[in-house]
Amino acid sequence: MQIFNRMLALVAILGLVTTSLFAAGVEEGQTAVMGQQMSGPVEIEFWTTQTQSDRQATIQVLVDTFEALNPNITIKVVPVDENDMSTQVAAAAASGTLPALAEFGAETAVALGAEGVIDVAGITDFIESYGEDRFYQGALRMVGTGAGDYYAVPYHGWIQGIWYRADWFEEAGLDEPRTWDDILSAAAYFNDPGDNQYGILVGTKAEAYTEQVFTQFARSNGAGLFDRNGNLIFNSPEMKEAIEYYAELAQYTPPGPQTWRARDYYLQGKMAMFFYSTYIMDDLAIEDVAAGSLTSDNFADLSGTAFDPELVNNTRLAPIVTNERDAGYGVIVSMTLFDHGDPAKTEAAKRFLTYLFTPNAYVTYLHMAPGGMNPVVPEMAANARFLNDPKGVYSNYGGEKLEEIISGLGSIESFGIVDGKRIEAASVIFERQIIPQMLYSITQEGADIDAAMAEAEAAMQDVIDSM
Repeated sequence: MQIFNRMLALVAILGLVTTSLFAAGVEEGQTAVMGQQMSGPVEIEFWTTQTQSDRQATIQVLVDTFEALNPNITIKVVPVDENDMSTQVAAAAASGTLPALAEFGAETAVALGAEGVIDVAGITDFIESYGEDRFYQGALRMVGTGAGDYYAVPYHGWIQGIWYRADWFEEAGLDEPRTWDDILSAAAYFNDPGDNQYGILVGTKAEAYTEQVFTQFARSNGAGLFDRNGNLIFNSPEMKEAIEYYAELAQYTPPGPQTWRARDYYLQGKMAMFFYSTYIMDDLAIEDVAAGSLTSDNFADLSGTAFDPELVNNTRLAPIVTNERDAGYGVIVSMTLFDHGDPAKTEAAKRFLTYLFTPNAYVTYLHMAPGGMNPVVPEMAANARFLNDPKGVYSNYGGEKLEEIISGLGSIESFGIVDGKRIEAASVIFERQIIPQMLYSITQEGADIDAAMAEAEAAMQDVIDSM
């Protein structure tokens, strides 16, 4: 039965992708890659961090379809846990068995690129051939070398921003929460603890969510941890200003150290704004998915409520925070070619990558996680088939709102990549939760900001000294 279902899926996707492949000038059975002709059969490996069984099945269908159209190319899909990817690549490089193509996070791609195992020339050629201007520029910056080349091709990603009650804002005559002033004003306006209603959710617990939210504010004020040469620049006036602002904003978050779980207040109609990634999209749109946030199980002061089918229509996302500059936050997952010294395998991998960017193959891949996998190519956000995901998530948003949400990929940044250079110490600082611990001490324990910053800076210096 499983084989039969896979064959049905293969037939269906063959029908969907053939038109777009032919339109691009690739005829059935032809093995032309990026304008070159291949001779003889080629077998390549494709490593992916999509290890779930259902996603593996979808990827295999795409591979089967590609192989049917390119009979001289065989692809072996190898699932690799994201936490093991760097180790596995190092072992493969040492044994001369690097895969032709792999999918993993942008920061991993930059780190591996710095180690010299990635085919930078091949990747850069692919991006230039496809069209640099076709990508969201923020996504490209996350995989850049800092010298005009690229370590990987961005493929999909998620965006963080402020999800807010557009109907409340409209009724109050308030502007969308984009600038520091507008965000703070709205948080204060809607905050009513006496009625168990709060203005905004930002992270105040010593964990990753807090740093993810704070990063967007820090970057919007031009603050960072390092310069491109790896010099620590944390204790700056710009960073202090961002911390002071964050501490003020945290006054309008539910009491106690809070994390993403407090989204329950929003889904129960008790919060005006909350920071979250696009993974929240199905919770807002689908009753069964939202169920876990509609009870009193997680917060004693929430009594639970019925699903609000209008909440998705009344919600909008402000993906950009602005003060001195625009800043977005998100994660990019990329595809990269390895420098294994086999031109035939490289060309075969480029051919498969070209196929993965054809509209229907791309949509099939993205639909493995609606909301979590968003296209890095703006034109795809308006694709009719993309809007018709199997779970029915996107149909609740519509094309215009979805394009607005995904546009946040144009401005995403992180503390760990500066001008195309990955600062390894930033990753260790993130893992040790130095910034969220500092913010916890300030917002929950009343610590002096200057003293807390000095303590955090000392902890960061210890990380640098130990590397």
